[in-house]
Amino acid sequence: MTTPAETAQATTAILESGAILLGAALVFVTVFRQLKLGATLGYIVAGALIGPRLLGLIKDPEQLTSVTEIGIALLLFIVGLELKPSRLWRLRRDIFGLGLIQVVACGIVLSSLLYFALGISPQAALAIGLPLALSSTAQVLPMLRADNELNTPQGERAFSVLLFQDLAIVPMITIIAAMARTPPDPGAPVGWMLALYTLAAVIGLVIVGRFLLNPLFRLVGRLGERELFVVAGLFTVVGASAVMHSLHLSVPLGAFVAGVMLAESPYRHELEADVEPFRSILLGLFFLSVGMLLDLGMIAERPLFVLGIAAAVISTKTALISLIARGFRASWPNSVRLGLLLSQAGEFGFVLFAQATNAQLIEREAASLFGAVVTLSMATTPFLMRFIDFLERREETRVDLDGPEKSPETSAIVVGYGRFGQTVAQMMMAKSIGVTLIDKKPGQIELAGEFGTKVYYGDGVRLDLLRTAGAETARVIAFCNDNKDGDLSAEALRAVLNAFPQAAVMVRAYDRLHLIELDRLDLAFAERELFESAVAMGRAALKANGIPLGEIDRVEREYRGRDCERLERQAASGDIRAGWERAFAPDRALDDEDGGPSPDPQPGTSPVPQ
Repeated sequence: MTTPAETAQATTAILESGAILLGAALVFVTVFRQLKLGATLGYIVAGALIGPRLLGLIKDPEQLTSVTEIGIALLLFIVGLELKPSRLWRLRRDIFGLGLIQVVACGIVLSSLLYFALGISPQAALAIGLPLALSSTAQVLPMLRADNELNTPQGERAFSVLLFQDLAIVPMITIIAAMARTPPDPGAPVGWMLALYTLAAVIGLVIVGRFLLNPLFRLVGRLGERELFVVAGLFTVVGASAVMHSLHLSVPLGAFVAGVMLAESPYRHELEADVEPFRSILLGLFFLSVGMLLDLGMIAERPLFVLGIAAAVISTKTALISLIARGFRASWPNSVRLGLLLSQAGEFGFVLFAQATNAQLIEREAASLFGAVVTLSMATTPFLMRFIDFLERREETRVDLDGPEKSPETSAIVVGYGRFGQTVAQMMMAKSIGVTLIDKKPGQIELAGEFGTKVYYGDGVRLDLLRTAGAETARVIAFCNDNKDGDLSAEALRAVLNAFPQAAVMVRAYDRLHLIELDRLDLAFAERELFESAVAMGRAALKANGIPLGEIDRVEREYRGRDCERLERQAASGDIRAGWERAFAPDRALDDEDGGPSPDPQPGTSPVPQ
């Protein structure tokens, strides 16, 4: 039994450690953010500085590991909230195609390189090479979210690979356990049992989510207590993670499945807002622990080895992932960018190296060395992404197009100067309203220049570029681009609304599904790009069929009302089929004013007005 003095001493130690951790994170993340190197590198450097191998302010960083793993689980839970099952099904080709080929190809190539370069056993090469094939979910996903790229085609492709990597942890654990030189843990499932447990756990979480979680959140929603939302959200994450951990499975995978099950819940936005602060803090602590666990002495003893292996891992993964992505019809620039984004080794390498050490496949010193390789490769990612951004900006400069930093101050910004944006911009110009025009297609910009119209080059969805264009004082920001690449996602537009609250944000929605996705945003205007022109042609078609003008007006009013009703029901239910009975069809025509069906006019005649 602890004495009051021991309790007070333990409390003091916890408070001091917490203050040191948060203080170091605050200073270094602020500095690294200002240098545009990302928060991850700031956390790692801060952890290395306050860890036991430099200043020694934190003596036992391994105590943080069990807590910080919840940060990764919270991250996957939030990502799951943004992915409806239908969207996951749409990504199946990238998940089980691109993801599978990447893991297998990188794992085999890296293991082969280690085998021939270091002269180690095949078992040791596999135990090291397979974990190095995994990338850092905890690093890449926050980067994609911060840059509003998670819902773009490029971001979805990166997420698909990362999701398959999380699934691949199960067979990797099985492979290492099968090669072990020690007796297996009788309490841990191995081989096909591990895969069976994973499948059963996922199915169980799906059932729980559908029949228990959704009713639970409906009940909490009716009570209207915000604290209960926080508790219910954390219970969901921790509960799903606990189930997976008890079965020796991937903890983040359980949290992700729980998030997907709540993706169609009307409370998912509130859940995300409540869980996000905990995710940020715990994920930051995770990277602090990575920095503290970095064996600087080992690196100092063999710097060329660590640097050489890290460089080999990064270059090999970049080349392989770029080639594989190109095989999946991505452009070369996007393929190389994806390769660099996923070139680092990931946090699960620490887990698998520890398992390989316990299985007596590698020495503890080797696990420390390759742990340093993992950390060093993670630290290079912000620099690599800045490098690719520099190359892209240089390419923009090479085409000799002016950016919006050269635009005069105006009260309106039009993003996308194609056939849609031209109409919007010219109607404002008709009343002498100053408009800044932005487009990212050099051909479109050069064509507009031939007609004397100045269009500035850039990606108008990026917040930094919008600020440069004067968005902080603009009264209108009109997104007229066609969303073919998924640029105008709800997440990207929510960031614009938060950054420039004074502006009326208007959006050209691509189709009905896109409009439903934007339904919950406080947009000043959103309309499907073809809706009004289609209604206009529908009116012309009715007129050509001899329908009187008054009846044409009534058909238009009724169609617009029914369409609006369908949209509301579809947005509320998440089911695209909702309200289909309100749509006009051959057996559901609009009755005439007196209640009879509209007659089909005969060729060359006009119907008698009813």
